[in-house]
Amino acid sequence: MPSANDQTGIPQPFLHTTPPEALGKIVHKSVEIGDRTFRIAYPSDNDRILDHPSTQSAFAADEYLPYWAEVWPASQMLACALVDPSILQRPLSPNHVALELGCGVGLPGIVALSLGMHVIFTDYDATALDFASRNAIAHDLHNFETLALDWRVPPDLQVPLILAADVIYEERNIPPLIAFIQSVLSPGGQCLLSDPDRSTRGGFCYALKQAALTYTRHPFTVPGPSDRPVQGSVYRIQRLQSR
Repeated sequence: MPSANDQTGIPQPFLHTTPPEALGKIVHKSVEIGDRTFRIAYPSDNDRILDHPSTQSAFAADEYLPYWAEVWPASQMLACALVDPSILQRPLSPNHVALELGCGVGLPGIVALSLGMHVIFTDYDATALDFASRNAIAHDLHNFETLALDWRVPPDLQVPLILAADVIYEERNIPPLIAFIQSVLSPGGQCLLSDPDRSTRGGFCYALKQAALTYTRHPFTVPGPSDRPVQGSVYRIQRLQSR
């Protein structure tokens, strides 16, 4: 569903805040990434959030669903890709800027922080940004900022690295995501996007080619629910330098 327009026809972002009373009990998950273990806090009862009137109202307005309130396997894939020297070209300068798109509780961004990057956590739910912030601070990582953001309305900035985990779960997400990458990724920059090999991947790869964005696909397998393996891919997408 497209974001709302104001009277001038300019798209307006849809932003939401999950209220504290919707969250219920907060739990932690320990995730091994490379040689480090990260302990990530998140709400334990997603059904409680789904049933809350604020979520139902947001769904009626924009088909909002609280996907942020989980530690998804695709976020682990993306975090693992960050510490894999065969995938990410190592930043050459201090405070290399990475923007995490739809950060949820923030695992990939926290791993990027641990590697010395400056991270911009973005999400359209302010409560997700709060969780990402608290999880980063719990690891004594402070070189970050937060930005409430609807990816259908790209911000007026460019960054050399975009991180995105499990964001192509619906076909309708693909065009605005491609437009976001084209707008926000610096020329010569790269986007790491992880996906648990959903059925939308074919359309996504086709859209990348149509947009003249080059990519390589890297297969990953990580533990899922009940430690069952989840297979997926991390796409390393590049925007070529302007000639």
